[in-house]
Amino acid sequence: MPKASRGWDNAKKVNGRKWHIAVDTMGLLLAVVITAASIQDRDAARPLLWNLNRTCRRIRLIWADAVYTGKLTAWAAAMTMTLQIVARRQPHTFEVLPRRWVVERTFAWISKHRRTVRDYERLPASHEAMILWAMTALMTRRLTQPSHLSNTYLANIRFGARF
Repeated sequence: MPKASRGWDNAKKVNGRKWHIAVDTMGLLLAVVITAASIQDRDAARPLLWNLNRTCRRIRLIWADAVYTGKLTAWAAAMTMTLQIVARRQPHTFEVLPRRWVVERTFAWISKHRRTVRDYERLPASHEAMILWAMTALMTRRLTQPSHLSNTYLANIRFGARF
């Protein structure tokens, strides 16, 4: 990994790169940006929102964590997006935040892919492509599963009935 694309985030104790993702309500990936870990999350949100606006023009409401407060709300409003901050009710206690678990679940799905467990790529764009490939593989696998078919249809296929 080149020195220019890696860093150290002292708050999260992360060395290397950080993923910044935008997902829909089902957890499917809409946009991704890879940055050095030394770049703060609110600074990395601008290119993420820019990519999101460029690819998904119909998105109007964005739920975000409390670290994204500040000037980002006005910047998102200039792109006709409403940035709604999901804040904790009690600051120093653990609680499951509404809609936050969707993003965390997507991170877990991406991390199950072999090439995204570790950062093997030299360039952030290559790592971004691996994340997109992992989500493409996940969505393809879900689309090809016959779980949405009824049991009678599957039983007829198994026993050779014709329709």
